[in-house]
Amino acid sequence: MLSIDEHKAEYWLEKLEASPRGQRAMGFFLEGYNCTQAVTLAFSDLIGMDEKTLLRMSSSFGGGMGRLREVCGAVSGMFLVAGFLYGYDTPGAAGQQDKAAHYARIQELAGEYRAVNGSIVCRELLGLGTSGADAPTPEPRTAEYYKKRPCGQVIGIAAAIMEQYVAEHPCEGNLA
Repeated sequence: MLSIDEHKAEYWLEKLEASPRGQRAMGFFLEGYNCTQAVTLAFSDLIGMDEKTLLRMSSSFGGGMGRLREVCGAVSGMFLVAGFLYGYDTPGAAGQQDKAAHYARIQELAGEYRAVNGSIVCRELLGLGTSGADAPTPEPRTAEYYKKRPCGQVIGIAAAIMEQYVAEHPCEGNLA
């Protein structure tokens, strides 16, 4: 059983209703993009990369990393956006402080997502236990597919969490 902070879950469900990026991310998922692609596309205006490159770069992370059911693709999308907007690029000792600050940011985002959804692991969110990877071929996107999984909502929540983070932590080059 996943442990969910009911107050945070209620808060983020309310925020999601008014979140332009959360709504966009859910819409992209319904169009057929994977979870990571949906979240990153919702921030494409801030990232400064052409959409085709962004989609290809994020394509491997869907289904918990290529349907391995590991880290949720929505979480990976949130982390990719954070990297584009706040990431570090200096190696070694000179970049140690920036690296530590960025990893703290990633842990903060993961903690918020985990509090709301109970986990950041795809298989746990889908209730698959510890069964591991699925076949590499995705299921067809049907009404039943969307009905039986929480993906649309958790994608929207990941985008809403990132949207609020960006609003509270403006960065150079950020259009928000």
